[in-house]
Amino acid sequence: MTATTTPAPGAFAARVGGSRPLAGTGTLLRFALRRDRVMMPLWIGVTALMVLSLPASLKSVYSTPAERAALAQQMLANNSLRATYGPVFSDSLGGLTAWRIGVYAGVLAAIMSLIVVVRHTRDEEESGRQELVSAAMVGRRAPLTAALLAALVANGVLALIVAVGLAGQGGAGALALGLAIGATGTVFATMAAIVAQLTESARLAKGLTGALIGASFVLRAAGDSATDDGSSVLTWISPLGWLENLRAFADERWWVLLLFAAAVAAQGAAAYALAGRRDVGMSFLPTRPGPATGRLGTAGALAWRLQRGTVLGWSLGFLAAGAAFGGITKGAADLVGSNAKTREIIERMGGQAGLTDAFLAAMVNMLGMVAALYIVSSVLRLHGEETSQRAEPLLAAAVGRLRWAGGHLAIAFGGTVVVMLLGGLGLALGYGSESGAVLGACLVQVPAIWTLGGLAVLLYGLSPRLAPGAWAAAGLALLLGWIGPALKVPQPVMDLSPFGHLPRLPGDTMSWTPVLVLTAVAVALTAAGLACLRRRDLAT
Repeated sequence: MTATTTPAPGAFAARVGGSRPLAGTGTLLRFALRRDRVMMPLWIGVTALMVLSLPASLKSVYSTPAERAALAQQMLANNSLRATYGPVFSDSLGGLTAWRIGVYAGVLAAIMSLIVVVRHTRDEEESGRQELVSAAMVGRRAPLTAALLAALVANGVLALIVAVGLAGQGGAGALALGLAIGATGTVFATMAAIVAQLTESARLAKGLTGALIGASFVLRAAGDSATDDGSSVLTWISPLGWLENLRAFADERWWVLLLFAAAVAAQGAAAYALAGRRDVGMSFLPTRPGPATGRLGTAGALAWRLQRGTVLGWSLGFLAAGAAFGGITKGAADLVGSNAKTREIIERMGGQAGLTDAFLAAMVNMLGMVAALYIVSSVLRLHGEETSQRAEPLLAAAVGRLRWAGGHLAIAFGGTVVVMLLGGLGLALGYGSESGAVLGACLVQVPAIWTLGGLAVLLYGLSPRLAPGAWAAAGLALLLGWIGPALKVPQPVMDLSPFGHLPRLPGDTMSWTPVLVLTAVAVALTAAGLACLRRRDLAT
């Protein structure tokens, strides 16, 4: 009689994973796209709308070729503006669109890509779901492949929308800009894939990849401030520099696409090699264990330990951004010149005061709207702690839900004040005067930021499924502030953003009523969210 043995559980899956490393990729890709069916279209739509709305906006402000040529010459002569937006390679509407929004659209595509890749790789491993999936007929490299394909689909759709939407400005230029934005996102998708193999937590993977995006922007800005033709070595080191040097709408350099392709291939190969050399859930840079005798005696101390890196990163970023905006303010008069329509847009953004004060107010308002992204991400750290099941063991001890949530919310709402103060300090240093007025103007933005933070608390308190809706609210506020004044969006629509109700400082008359009302609204939303959190079940 021949002896038979029963294969161990998961043995067949292991053989499948070894012999067919991409098995199950299609199923995982469909699942990833289904999970991102809300986030991905919103991100693509907002980014595409920012790009496609610019030609009409520019045409309304600079209606003649002579005015656009003068604008291009003014931009090339201003180092601060070149560092912020890059050099101008063409004074056509398409060329000015690529100059004004190309780099920023590339940054948005990069952030979207890192979120998608990390969410479907390291985040899945950290939560333990990837181990369950890998026990089925799923290849070893299928999850990473599905994540990269999901990012590629998102960037491809964005590139297609931009190319089709701007085709009226020139088919070749529209295609070049669309491909450049999509390729930039894909480069950072493969970069995020490498970082996801090196780190043990999704939070750290997102933070490190975000830092790489920031470093890429800084390198490009430093290179562009030194030269007016994008030829600096620093510019060519940065993928964002490749984006602008493709020169959409200005005798396109199609060979630059080979740099994107080479980077994607090299980084993708490195990510696959690293993924094949580690176990699920492990990393090449494991998290160091804490001391044997813990020093975190309260929920607030734990929240600070978890979020201190985020607060530091945002603070330093706002200090640098404020300094850059302050440098631009010095050239505000050159930027506007005698163009009445440009002056009208700046005054619509920053108030009816003098041109410099209006420009400063517009920059302060922009810092406030970007800081709304900080408070939403910080508040939704609660969502991440709950869905990853790290909150449940903590709450099983002598820690109540309100104490646990209060620690994170103190970092979120208090960190907003710190971030805005440092942004104001950078703005004052870059501009060189009016430090007290600028710092006060930055603090006036805080109640509007808190309102969006309170909305995030309410949505999370109602249900973890509703929590991502806070990103949509913050994105809407940013979108209205970015393109609303140029497109003359009706005031009732602009009033949907809490920032539309604040006094435009410096320069405007201080009014305490909207500040106090928004603060009260933020308190009410936060209290309602905490009450809902206290009564609902935790996600399991």
